[in-house]
Amino acid sequence: MSDGFDRAPEQTRPLRAPPSSQDNSPQQNSESTMAKPQVVAAPVLMSKLSVNAPEFYPSSYSPNYTESYEDGCEDYPTLSEYVQDFLNHLTEQPGSFETEIEQFAETLNGWVTTDDALQELVELIYQQATSIPNFSYMGARLCNYLSHHLTISPQSGNFRQLLLQRCRTEYEVKDQAAKGDEVTRKRFHAFVLFLGELYLNLEIKGTNGQVTRADILQVGLRELLNALFSNPVDDNLICAVKLLKLTGSVLEDAWKEKGKTDMEEVIQRIENVVLDANCSRDVKQMLLKLVELRSSNWGRVHATSTYREATPENDPNYFMNEPTFYTSDGVPFTAADPDYQEKYQELLEREDFFPDYEENGTDLSGGGDAYLDDIDDEMDPEIEEAYEKFCLESERKRKQ
Repeated sequence: MSDGFDRAPEQTRPLRAPPSSQDNSPQQNSESTMAKPQVVAAPVLMSKLSVNAPEFYPSSYSPNYTESYEDGCEDYPTLSEYVQDFLNHLTEQPGSFETEIEQFAETLNGWVTTDDALQELVELIYQQATSIPNFSYMGARLCNYLSHHLTISPQSGNFRQLLLQRCRTEYEVKDQAAKGDEVTRKRFHAFVLFLGELYLNLEIKGTNGQVTRADILQVGLRELLNALFSNPVDDNLICAVKLLKLTGSVLEDAWKEKGKTDMEEVIQRIENVVLDANCSRDVKQMLLKLVELRSSNWGRVHATSTYREATPENDPNYFMNEPTFYTSDGVPFTAADPDYQEKYQELLEREDFFPDYEENGTDLSGGGDAYLDDIDDEMDPEIEEAYEKFCLESERKRKQ
């Protein structure tokens, strides 16, 4: 801490006049007393701060937390309480993973010495990763670290094997879960996204020292997508979109290496859902955006160029996210237009299109605009159908 926190502040005292010879006289003239008002001394302000005061911690932080982990598990009566406390801490402060995971694993190695204890550890982590949405990624990282650093390997299986067995129990009821009620589906979706994070983060070391991903998870994700698309209600489709945004590029690369066309089949499945399923318009738009994302190689820059070297010539996605503007004649242009700077400057110099409206749409002129009042946020059915056909046709042309 800085010196300002290490020293107790000085006491505040009132200012006094320097002593004079008159101060020594036993009595003062009454006239002088009337002429000079009495000086009332202010009370001395005593600070309550102390150099021995404990350090300040936010109310949501326990100052004994770090000490308890440095001391191991002595302050915890059960393994469950120790692990759950660490998982909660990791959920609130994910940045502490790098600094505290090693000590956590060492403590577990001294505590988890039986099959039952290892099973309990796996269940605690699984429940945290599937019940708290923001913990699925961190939970996958934690599982990867423990799979390489826990020394116990009983006959029932090591940490990774027991983790995959736990996931399999949920995987085997995928079809029933996808058809279940809203609560059942929500729990199933959490499992699907956690399995996606596991596929990306769980490292398998081969016999020659090479690091690969678990093939069993790759197969499992493919079947989970089938279950979601086979029951095309909105929340199932949204979960499928999230899973593909998370793992789509990695899955497609892995399938291509094996000569498989699974991603083509997935995209075809999406197109069929867009055309035939009774899902909401917003969900259809999400699916179409996913098809567009895949058409742009999942938004990745061309493999032959680095990010700094990306140019309109070597990167087809260079202008993909650029907005479209219009000249005074109604001619569209983007940043890809050679006369972009000139046209854009002309656009800036143009007067405001809606001078009588504030940014929040309040009419300053006192009267409503019949045209603006009649604007409908819903997309015209014919335009929506044409847009869907355009996206699907673009994907078919890309495949040819």
